[in-house]
Amino acid sequence: MIDTIEIARGPFRAQLLTLGATLRRLEVPDRDGRAANIVLGCRDLDDYRRVARFYGSVVGRYANRIGGARFVLDGTEHRLPANDGPNTLHGGAPGFDQRDWVLADADAESARFTLLSSDGENGFPGNLQVEALYRMEEDGLAITLSAETDAPTVVNLTHHAYFNLAGEDSGQSILDHRLRIRANDITPVDADLIPTGALRPVRNSPFDFRSAKPIGRDIAQDDAQLVRGLGYDHNWVVDRTGHVATLYDSASGRVLDLHSNQPGLQFYSGNHLADGPPGTSGRIYAAREGLCLEPQLFPDSPNQSDFPSARLNPGERYEHRLAFRFRSAANQAEAF
Repeated sequence: MIDTIEIARGPFRAQLLTLGATLRRLEVPDRDGRAANIVLGCRDLDDYRRVARFYGSVVGRYANRIGGARFVLDGTEHRLPANDGPNTLHGGAPGFDQRDWVLADADAESARFTLLSSDGENGFPGNLQVEALYRMEEDGLAITLSAETDAPTVVNLTHHAYFNLAGEDSGQSILDHRLRIRANDITPVDADLIPTGALRPVRNSPFDFRSAKPIGRDIAQDDAQLVRGLGYDHNWVVDRTGHVATLYDSASGRVLDLHSNQPGLQFYSGNHLADGPPGTSGRIYAAREGLCLEPQLFPDSPNQSDFPSARLNPGERYEHRLAFRFRSAANQAEAF
């Protein structure tokens, strides 16, 4: 059974699910004070189990891709399920998005979920105790993802919300949303969408979001990286932690400021959204009706020694702090 939990503060309201510690709805006011749900989800709760689209879920043990569905830790090879061609995506199947989390405690403004991922689950070593804390604050939703282990392992947790600031039921593409990412480089990928290990400057490329621009402006450029991702599906190397990105919808005036303490940001432009189950409002989404801004460690870090380490040892605590902070703006100059 999938339980639902409601939290709220001021004008903000959220509905959460025990399955996947999922954010199903997030109501945010526009510039005129009218609230709308701005995250994608499923109308039928059972569809969250039938179709692994990761709508609003916590993903792990390792968010994003691990190349070749394997990694070596302290000389031991760990083989993982290949659920994305030859690679492991979001921890394999079933991942944390398909697990029933325990609602440990909740009040009017917050909810804390816990999950035990056993040693050897999907090939990952160590018993991993995981927590996901949602807390509604004055300006939006803060999320803390934490984990502890009893044996050396790798961990990379993130939140997989799909946003459409025009409203989940608007039927609008996100291509007119304006985005700024505070990053000078991306980690380019090979044909299997695994980072090559190099860094690519965003300057003079479709990946340059250092100044705000419409997402659709350069998405169709003849660029090998865009061809491989069928659009944006890449990791940006953020300049510094804290305020890492801003998203703006000019029609509603809604502004999302994304904060995180992680070194990377996966921006996914919803290229494969089409033909899924009915959404929360009953519509079937088209491609690019939602986008993901997923702060995290870099993809394939367990196999890339030059990337920030994903290793977690006993006695250490992994903690990813992120926040979706909202405001409204009259125009682009005010938004950015």
